[in-house]
Amino acid sequence: MSPLIPAPAPEHIRREELDRLVALQRAAFRAEGDPTAEVRRHRIDRLVLAVLDAADELADTLAEDYGRRPSTLTKASEILGLVEEARRLRDGLEGWMKPTPVDGQVPAFIQQKPLGVVGVITAWNFPVGLAVRPALDALAAGNRVILKFTDVHVRTGEVFARAVSKYLHEDQVTVVCGDVKTAQEFSDLPLDKIIFTGSPAVGRLVASAAGANLVPVTLELGGKNPVVVAPDADLDLAAHRVAGTRMLNGGQVCLCPDYVFVPRQHIQEFTASLQAELAGFFPTYVDNPAAVSLVNERSFDRVLGLIQDAEAKGAKKITAVEEEPSRKVRLIPPTLLLNVPADAWITSEEVFGPVLSIHPYDDISEPLNYIADHPSPLAAYWYGEDGEDFHRFLNHTNSGGVTRNDGLLHHSADAPFGGVGNSGTGAYGGKAGFDEFTHRRTVAAQTSPLGYTDGMVGSALLAQGLVVGIDQAISGAAAEIRERLGLR
Repeated sequence: MSPLIPAPAPEHIRREELDRLVALQRAAFRAEGDPTAEVRRHRIDRLVLAVLDAADELADTLAEDYGRRPSTLTKASEILGLVEEARRLRDGLEGWMKPTPVDGQVPAFIQQKPLGVVGVITAWNFPVGLAVRPALDALAAGNRVILKFTDVHVRTGEVFARAVSKYLHEDQVTVVCGDVKTAQEFSDLPLDKIIFTGSPAVGRLVASAAGANLVPVTLELGGKNPVVVAPDADLDLAAHRVAGTRMLNGGQVCLCPDYVFVPRQHIQEFTASLQAELAGFFPTYVDNPAAVSLVNERSFDRVLGLIQDAEAKGAKKITAVEEEPSRKVRLIPPTLLLNVPADAWITSEEVFGPVLSIHPYDDISEPLNYIADHPSPLAAYWYGEDGEDFHRFLNHTNSGGVTRNDGLLHHSADAPFGGVGNSGTGAYGGKAGFDEFTHRRTVAAQTSPLGYTDGMVGSALLAQGLVVGIDQAISGAAAEIRERLGLR
């Protein structure tokens, strides 16, 4: 078991260079005007091809940056899915770009306008996929894109930047690497839109910096994602899929479940089944090539601290395999926590590691109230039938998305993906991504001899007549509402 290769320190990119890129892309955007569907498809294809051509090098380098991460995981989860996303965009693009007629008395239509220059700030857990997916949506909407690659994976960032520059000019799509200070200055750029993927804490900083320039921000932030196992659930199925979802990428996914509510009468059976599933996935862990390292030592210490704090406060720890955590390769064996007290750190901190808390409940209102009383997560999971309890769950809780009887499924659907409240704002993916990076501009035309403002700026006599008509309209509308409400 060899030690991990230390990551090189990221360099700082000067603010002058960032400003140059914004000015370059904005000038190119204005010179071109709204790009045609053919041009947009061309750029989408070139960005996808850049990643596909570099797939082997990206996967191998990201495994080195992570410490231990199967190359097949990167190719399957970050690269191959881009082909389908690009296909959806290519197929729908022409129809989405068309002006939309406005129903009403005023002749008008809505024009689908590109915003201009979009900044994408990617996360470290899936740095390639989380950079390219929103960039494809922004290109489909007709924008130019500047990608800020995470400072955590320096070597992968260099490979990615070279790959993109091979197929796209920097006035179309360009990649910026750089350190944390670079990311801070990137958030302060006078862009036309920023999309950030990361933690709620950093998301607040990005939104604050962007707000100083009135730059709109799309945030995909994660949170503490709950699972509710209903009384009518298939316990073995739930245990199998919860275990698989929790352990994806070593638990370092914004959609991973953080805690599970299980009927009290099933708690022992479910816990045993979950433990067996984890052991089936990983008969050994520290020396298992399929295990994904925690991304850095700080993350290793944080996750280990969550477990130790919970134990110190009375929680019961169950490990899937009898192995000790290894700092050498930054691996912590899959861990279950029972009887977690409310003041344990893990009840409020997003785990982002191979740890899952299990809570019993006696009545379905208990998990629903608990979820509703806490910040809205990015995902919520339900295992059970599509019955009355499930619809209570949908009506009583809020989250970015919901999947029933599986994990991550709502993310793979051809539908908006995004958070709400603490887990983010906005959404992307397919048509939702096109809309997110598009300004819907209303265009109206006057066809009547009498202008809309004529009566407002006309003679005093005409204005007086309008006032009478306006007062009558207000009185009539109020009377209609009173009647509808049953008020006297």
